[in-house]
Amino acid sequence: MKIGDVSKQTGCKIETIRYYERIGVIDPPPRRGAYRDYGPRDIERLRFVRRARELGFSLEEVRALLDLTPGPDVHCDQVQSIAEQHLGNVRAKLADLARMETALTKLIRQCGTTSDDRCPVLESLAGEG
Repeated sequence: MKIGDVSKQTGCKIETIRYYERIGVIDPPPRRGAYRDYGPRDIERLRFVRRARELGFSLEEVRALLDLTPGPDVHCDQVQSIAEQHLGNVRAKLADLARMETALTKLIRQCGTTSDDRCPVLESLAGEG
């Protein structure tokens, strides 16, 4: 099948599919004439990559997970380890976002409470506040 059909079936943009091929996340399919000939395995892998990226996994983590796709030598504990590490990163980002929310809320509340020629948000960004 052609790349446009693959894009529709997987929800991946054509440029993204080509990028994944260039960086080795997925193997380029064989060509049939002037066109790449994608098959069911390509669709499956691209859907896997898209879902993993939606969950925030890095491309390196996606590669590692693809290497661990179900098979006789795969143990769930390896996948669990990658997922747990990613969850830790997500929780750290959430904590950072909560701190940013608190700081911005405080600065925004100060708007309008100072003289007309001062802006708490701009002063804070400039390192003055």
